[in-house]
Order: sequence, then C-alpha cells, then structure tokens
Amino acid sequence: MAAIQATNEQMKATDKRIGELTNRFGEMVEYMIVPNLVAKFHEMGFEFEKTHRDTEIKDREHNIFTEIDVFLENGDKVMIVETKTKPNVDDINNHIERMEKLCKYADLHNDKRKYLGAIAGVVFGNSEKTFALKKGFYVIEPSGDTFNITPPTGSYYPHEW
Repeated sequence: MAAIQATNEQMKATDKRIGELTNRFGEMVEYMIVPNLVAKFHEMGFEFEKTHRDTEIKDREHNIFTEIDVFLENGDKVMIVETKTKPNVDDINNHIERMEKLCKYADLHNDKRKYLGAIAGVVFGNSEKTFALKKGFYVIEPSGDTFNITPPTGSYYPHEW
C-alpha cells in the first residue's frame, strides 16, 4: 500500500513539473513573436497601437473570467492572440470560448470595436491549422528566423466577434 501511495505522489509531482514546463514553452512562444507581432500585422494592413501581455479579465459581477496571452488594440480593432507550443483542437475551441467571453465583456462596457483572434504555435499539425483557419483565426507559426501569419482566406474568412 505504501509503495502505491509513493508512486502516486511521484506521478503527481511529475505531472506538475510537466505542466510547468509546458507553460514555460508557451511563454517562449510569446517572447518569440511579441517583439515583431505589430510589424507583421502591419504588413497585412493592421495598425495596432497598443500591445498588452498576460492580461486577465475578472468581472465577478457578470461572471466573466479569462486570460489573454497577447492583446493588440487600436481604435477600431482588437486582436486576441493565444500562444501554445503545439495547439490542438481543444486549444482552438477554448480560444473560441475566450473570444465569446471577451465579446460579452466588451458589449457590457460599450466597446464597439471588432474583435479578431489568432493562434500562435511552434508546431502546428495540418488538421489543427486547417481547423483554426476554418474557425476564422489567423495562424502564427515559425518560418526560418522569423514567423509567418496565415490569414483565413478562400472559403474561410476572419471571424469578427
């Protein structure tokens, strides 16, 4: 019995360390892209004047709670960027939920700007990239010494919340 309990405790500690490491990789993605993110979006016709990292929304009155990795804004538009090491379908669906919460929060505060979303990742599987584009997200991924932003085009279009 003691051996099983010790093994369970070791597994919990290992899971915690893996979770911390995964979070660190996500932070590395942020540090890689944030310095040039505004310039890259500028090349696509966006003019973002402000950049915020690690923003939290805690609206107890309306029960709206979420975290934003990167928040780009100007007078007309907001781009919400979620960063992951290897985005999966659940991450993309969670970002959709985040966007819906932010839209609700914006409506409550008379914020009429258009909200757009992006997913940044170091490694994108083809199906995850297609799924993100299909859901209307911009996809940010490494390319050589820098990164590329793929907009949802063709039969896909940028979703505005």
